This record gives sequence, structure tokens and C-alpha cells, in this order.
Amino acid sequence: MIHVENLTKYYGELCAVDRINLDVHKGEILGILGPNGAGKTTTLRMLTGFIRPSSGTIRIKDYSIEENSLGIRKLLGYLPESAPLYHDMLVYDYLSYVADIRQVERSRKLSRIREMADLCGLNEVMHKPVAELSKGYKQRVGLAHAMIKDPEILVFDEPTSGLDPNQIVEIREIMRQIGKEKTVVLSTHILSEAEATCDRVVIINQGKIAADGTMESLKRSAGGEYSIHLALRNAGMEEVRKKLEEIGGVEGISAQEGDDAVLHVNLSCRSSDDLRERLYEKIKQTNWILLEFYQESQSLENIFQKLTLEN
Repeated sequence: MIHVENLTKYYGELCAVDRINLDVHKGEILGILGPNGAGKTTTLRMLTGFIRPSSGTIRIKDYSIEENSLGIRKLLGYLPESAPLYHDMLVYDYLSYVADIRQVERSRKLSRIREMADLCGLNEVMHKPVAELSKGYKQRVGLAHAMIKDPEILVFDEPTSGLDPNQIVEIREIMRQIGKEKTVVLSTHILSEAEATCDRVVIINQGKIAADGTMESLKRSAGGEYSIHLALRNAGMEEVRKKLEEIGGVEGISAQEGDDAVLHVNLSCRSSDDLRERLYEKIKQTNWILLEFYQESQSLENIFQKLTLEN
């Protein structure tokens, strides 16, 4: 759906985006994460044709950004960090105006406005001036603006920036609904937003891609560090240590017996492989009773810090 190759942007001598390569697949919700100033907004502005890259190529479907920027814009709905709203207009009038600008067919215009009001939860404010709306409602109007033409691809820059926790949850739910039918690219520095919303995450630092993958693959690949917790009955502490230390990739074992005579074991692991199968095979060779068995990967916050903090 979207193919980016060696995308680069200079502002004078400052390299804001440095030779990024990226593919976004149809129906995917891609989150672009990074600290402030990492190049997220610049990347999205180039993807949407609002600024020209210094070098590199962008192809969206059959269109090249160099040859057919207008064709690409017709495929996209874009919501920048600060929604570009006309505050003196009523919400209904504003969406009607945007529908005209985006050349929504006259026969579909009213139904599209109603659909956007339902999806974005705007029915209660359709006849209020935009200026009187809370920031959360203004962001919903911005989402409706981006979607009014029913584009194939939606690009959101920091869509929950400045919202309170309840408003963030509401906007996330709208984005999840959108993502069932559309390709979505969003930027954020809020890690919980990416975890709750995105199928895949790209972490950008200092204009370069530092990591790219699903949430689970990023957690497992960042140094290969993770922990596994076991709860065992009929198991002695020394016996458990001796048996499980034989497994390659297990770097540390801590165990504590609870009041219920259950041994709680935490294994510190460093391996690119999933050790759970080998652990289970070891446990099957004993008379231990397995009560709990789960793996904890590194948190996204730890991975983000490792990839983005300057040395």
C-alpha cells in the first residue's frame, strides 16, 4: 500500500529524516513512535505530500509522490497534531464545507456527514460553534474531517495529544473502529497508545528507524531478555535449580516457597528462542505439579528508552 525508500529531509544543514525505508501494508495500523524532535511529524508531512523530501521515493498504491502528489492526496485523510478547524463555524456547517472541498458526491454528502457524526460521537454538538467545543470534541471533528471523503489511508499526527484520559480512550476506540476497514498510520510518543491501538510499531530516533516490528517481536528482540514465572507443587528448591539450569538461555533462577507449599520460580532468560517448550519438557520428566506458567517480556517503555536515549 505504502512504499518508502531512502526517504530523507534536510532543513538547511539539519537532517530531520535520514534515509528511512518503510512498507505499510493494506489494513494495517502502524504506529510511528519516537521522542520529540525524532522526525515523526516530518515523515508524515512527506508521506501526505505537504512537504517535499530532499531525496528518496514515496509510492502509495500506483502513485509516486514526485509524479502525482495530487493523486496521492486524494487517497489520504490527514489529521495534523493541531486540527485545522474554522472555529466560527457550526460543526455541521464545517463538515458540509469540508465535504464540498473534498468533492464528496452530492448524493452521498448528507449520509457521509451522518456517518461521521455517529462514528465520531458528534451528534450532540452538530449545531454548536467549533469554538465552544472541548479539545476532545475538536479532535473528533478533526477525525471526521479526515474521513469525510472515505479515504483508503488515514494519517494521524499525535491524535491524542493534550487530551484527558477519558478522551484518549474514546479517540483510541474510534481509531480501532477505523482500523477494521482502513490502513492507518499514526505518530505518537505515548507508549500506551501504541500498545492499545497498533498492529505494528516503528521507533524513530534522530531521524533514523531504530526498530520495526509487532509489539511482541520488539519486546522479545530487544536484547533477547525476558522472564518466565512458574508455580510448582511437589518441587524442592535445589532440585528445581539443578534441573532448570541445564537449559541454555536460562541465566538466573530465583525461587521462593509460599505459605501454601507452592514454589514460585522466576527465570531470567536471554535468548532469541522461545524457551517455554524446553522448560515444559523438563517439567514433564518430573513429578512436579505445574500450577502457573507464563512469560513476561520487557516493557515497551524499557525498549523505547534503550533505543532512544542518547549515549
